[in-house]
Amino acid sequence: MFRYRQSPLRMLSGLWLAASSLVVLLCPMPASATAGPPTGVVRNFYNVLLDVMQHSAALGPRGRYQKLEPVVHGTFDVPFMARLSVGPSWFRLTPEQKRRAVQAYGRYIAAVYASRFDAYAGEQFKVLGEQQIKHGTLIKTQIVKSNGEPVDINYVVHDNDSAWQIRDIYLSGAISELATHRSEFAATLRTSGIDGLINSLNKKADDLQSGASAARSWPLAVFVAAIANEPHQIARLR
Repeated sequence: MFRYRQSPLRMLSGLWLAASSLVVLLCPMPASATAGPPTGVVRNFYNVLLDVMQHSAALGPRGRYQKLEPVVHGTFDVPFMARLSVGPSWFRLTPEQKRRAVQAYGRYIAAVYASRFDAYAGEQFKVLGEQQIKHGTLIKTQIVKSNGEPVDINYVVHDNDSAWQIRDIYLSGAISELATHRSEFAATLRTSGIDGLINSLNKKADDLQSGASAARSWPLAVFVAAIANEPHQIARLR
């Protein structure tokens, strides 16, 4: 009677495969980075902002920036926001220009937040809930000023397969931060091109860190009041 006999190599291969399968079954799979709710990314960001505000005097402009800069890159989808803020000309840029533009845009966002949130007078940050929309999830929040007046600030977040990240901010519930940036950047792009915009963003970030733009570094209460009462002034705050 013919009997099939496995070679030693095949037997070892079979044992290795069985052992590998057992390891896979016994070892828990890593949790997805996006396993938490989409509101979590906004809550975490607000916690950092409050901490920065409460220690703003000790940190100073540069210290606030250094604390916020890595958080901004983890919280915001900076490459996406840079691309939409630059507009159609983005697709004509070289890879190096895109890299520099993303870097400058991230520095600018971090410096603006470090400048805006430079004092604490009892303000509260509230996350109210979420709503599914066409291109992501809308996180509804309020900043409650020290006098109790609430101001709506909503965030569009997106699951980019590694984390929930913010892609746009709607001030007073209706004014898109990306649309405002795109409008602001258009004139510089027309006159100076992408290199001029990159230089401008880096200069603004440097000025805000050094305190050279102190006149624009408004306390949060004033900034929120400007959002609530004079939406068209948002561009001037930058």
